Amino acid sequence: MLSQESRGQLAAIAYIRWRLAANSVRNLQGRLELISKIFMAFGAVMGGFGLGVCVTAASWYIVSRGNVELLAIILWITFLFWQLVPVMATAFSQNADTSSLLRFPVSYRSFFLIQMIYGLVDLATAMCSIWLVGATIGVGIAAPRLMPWAAIVFLAFALMNILLGRMIFAWVERWLAKRRTREIMGVLFFLFIISFQMINPMIARFAGHSQPGMFRSIESLLPLERLTPPGLAASALALAASGDLLKAAGAFALLLVYVAAIFWLLNLRVHKQYLGENLSEGAARVAGPKSKLAVPEGWDVPHVSGPVAAIFEKELRYLGRSGPMLFTLVMPVVILFIFRFALTGAGKRENFMVHAPEFAFPVGAAYALLLTVNLVYNSFGPEGMGVQFYFASPVRFREILIAKNFVQGTVIALEIFAVWIAASLFFGTPPLAVVCATLAGVLYGAPVNLALGNFLSLYAPKKIDFATLGRQRASGLTALASIGATVAVMGVAAVTVLVARLLGSLWFATGAFLVFAAIAWGAYVLVLQRVDGIALDRRENLISELSRA
Repeated sequence: MLSQESRGQLAAIAYIRWRLAANSVRNLQGRLELISKIFMAFGAVMGGFGLGVCVTAASWYIVSRGNVELLAIILWITFLFWQLVPVMATAFSQNADTSSLLRFPVSYRSFFLIQMIYGLVDLATAMCSIWLVGATIGVGIAAPRLMPWAAIVFLAFALMNILLGRMIFAWVERWLAKRRTREIMGVLFFLFIISFQMINPMIARFAGHSQPGMFRSIESLLPLERLTPPGLAASALALAASGDLLKAAGAFALLLVYVAAIFWLLNLRVHKQYLGENLSEGAARVAGPKSKLAVPEGWDVPHVSGPVAAIFEKELRYLGRSGPMLFTLVMPVVILFIFRFALTGAGKRENFMVHAPEFAFPVGAAYALLLTVNLVYNSFGPEGMGVQFYFASPVRFREILIAKNFVQGTVIALEIFAVWIAASLFFGTPPLAVVCATLAGVLYGAPVNLALGNFLSLYAPKKIDFATLGRQRASGLTALASIGATVAVMGVAAVTVLVARLLGSLWFATGAFLVFAAIAWGAYVLVLQRVDGIALDRRENLISELSRA
């Protein structure tokens, strides 16, 4: 039971969070942020309920057929979704920074409970909990005597996932505090993402071929799978269904061992954080002989003013030091390689790129344009407290955003060139009409993203913290706006290409895209003409939002 002191502290923290939420909706940006969060939460919950119905039906079918151990498939999907989605979808993450509470006399029990509460209010937790409730109902309908077992086992499985999710965030944040480990983890994470996307091509490669050796290898791994948390949960239910309650209790006990071990690791990390562990990566100052440091000259960019050239150089240096962003920019080429690998491996001509390989370049270009959203829609995020120097320097915000857009445009151009080379190597040189239509489409899509990105970078900024997992992406409003803009741009492009195909000439799409591009560039210029006034009007909000600890 909680002591009176702990209950008082939790009540005070809850009241503060409520007042912060209430005060945040007093301005237009806060109200729009709230609306975007409501939309995203509603979509996630509806998706959770829809999939929960499917999980209920699948669980009922599996148990009614007597294949209770196949529940491991559902549990593995739930487990992977629960742990991977919050890490990858950090733009929608609701992880709050609890370290600020350590400046107050908060007891360790209250601090740990707050960590757990934040894990309970996560969207992934809500969705997966709905799935587990559906699985319990499905098992209960198929075998009523198993329903108590299913409820207990799935409750322990849910607790394990909540603790594991908090433990992953806690330890990964510890490793991300150091630049070297941050770079290593960035490389490993994106290699994992690339490898994960190779699963479907590998399945396609081996589909239709008899691989008895491969299946024997998979069967040999099944005993190891039964020792994992999803496997133990499914085994406990299967053994209970067969009447072997002693072994079922043993499998459930092993699942509780996982819960205890994860709890111990989480407690170890949170307790060190509570004691004030300093995660700074700065080295101690060492006295040495005084020497005059040579200051290298800035870049001399032709036909560009000095301030724009300086910001251009700074942005490129920031980008070059961001391993995750560099790996993200490589993904369009990787995707084309995966498509090509899947086609040659499977030996089947099912993918549309086999019948129309000329569309490889447009698809890769669209994907490249989509990935640059992280660069465009939160341009001031990496500046942090340094954004104050922009207001103190004799440089117009129009020049600052021109320099940032110059870098973003350069990245888009290099991406499109790399995609053209990859498409030419993997699928053959694209026809001239396709190349012209694609480039015209990029000329239309890029200024739309740049104009809206400049606008939202001033109205809805968010500090990017590369050393903190789950709080380093754009705000909810920016994420929702970027999705809407992407859907609109891609939808107009798809309709235009469809009309051009019906007319029998892609040159029609080229002309239409050039007209759209002229309109989009006009809107971009209009936004640039207003950014100085917007920046001055929003300077307090911009500085306070980007200077948050």
